[in-house]
Amino acid sequence: MIGGRVALTLDPGLLNRLATDRTVVLVSGTNGKSTTTSMLARALEGDFSPAWNSTGANMPDGAVTALLDRPDAGTAVLEIDESYLPVVIDDTRPGVVVLLNLSRDQLDRVGETRMVANRIREALRRSPGTTVIANAADPLVVAAAGGADRRIWVRPPSSWHHDAVVCPECLDEIRHHPSGWACTRCDLRRPDADWTVDEAALYRPDGGRHPFELHLPGAANRTNAAFAVAAAAELGVPAASTVRVLCGVRDVAGRYGWIDRPGGPVRLLLAKNPAGWQEVLSVLDGTSSSVVIGVNSRQSDGRDPSWLWDVPFERLRGRTVVAVGDRADDLSVRLHYAQVDHARAADAVAAVDSLRGGPVDIAGDYSTFVSARARLVGV
Repeated sequence: MIGGRVALTLDPGLLNRLATDRTVVLVSGTNGKSTTTSMLARALEGDFSPAWNSTGANMPDGAVTALLDRPDAGTAVLEIDESYLPVVIDDTRPGVVVLLNLSRDQLDRVGETRMVANRIREALRRSPGTTVIANAADPLVVAAAGGADRRIWVRPPSSWHHDAVVCPECLDEIRHHPSGWACTRCDLRRPDADWTVDEAALYRPDGGRHPFELHLPGAANRTNAAFAVAAAAELGVPAASTVRVLCGVRDVAGRYGWIDRPGGPVRLLLAKNPAGWQEVLSVLDGTSSSVVIGVNSRQSDGRDPSWLWDVPFERLRGRTVVAVGDRADDLSVRLHYAQVDHARAADAVAAVDSLRGGPVDIAGDYSTFVSARARLVGV
């Protein structure tokens, strides 16, 4: 993204001009941005050959770099950090915004979730031509999407509720129940879905059913795929065509794919906040792998590790676990209170080398993931 940063320093209005006369799709949310963006870009490749920030550089400078790299592309699919989404909406006037979820992540940088939702809603009000494809199960997303003139709702099989117990509209209680959620005072409630996804398939209200047989594991990736299908359909790509493409995806920028190592295969998983860890732990529940957990406190990770206490690490009891990273001390204390026996290592690769005789999952924040991948596969 360095080229984009230099370009914006020289010309702060460049993103607006680069987006002019293009169909722009922005993908944002706390978790799942990179995976959904990759899925959508692959689904559009045949018909649109879109520009997209495939490296995951999801701030305005990364968006500028992606557009500069493909000046001929009439369509752009851009992953955008949720804290930067309002300014990018203002600059690009997107045709579509995909809003996946909103939960706590890097509170020292991003801020409180209701404030983020309010800023996104106001930006959407300033962009009346934008269609929002939004998560009907997330009250914060529903409130944020209220600023759009046109909304398409996707209902996933499950959602993280711990950051949405208070109504973002009136600050009263939100009650969650099997058939939906609703505020106890105002009219905010789960909207009727246009797309619904479960463990087997994706459904439309008209009775259309598209079976999912994804290689990517977990409910979160079925949800990401559903958003990609809905967004591609908004651009005219048939759902069945998108589903076929997505069922062939085996990894996303190094995530989920297995890497062969002399001591056994290694898989890289990204987990950087409580909601993300819930999904990763669900993936790990079905395996017998050893687990390396990496938590750093660098610019890309956030400085505040208090979220560790909201992750149910108790689910790792009985597993072989190794803690690494700048915040290994904090992590070790949390694992101690979760009654998870664990070892310590200098870094993720050293931890992998210390484990023999079986598969290993490395689950860590962004800098842990990037560093481990660079050393394990040389990219």
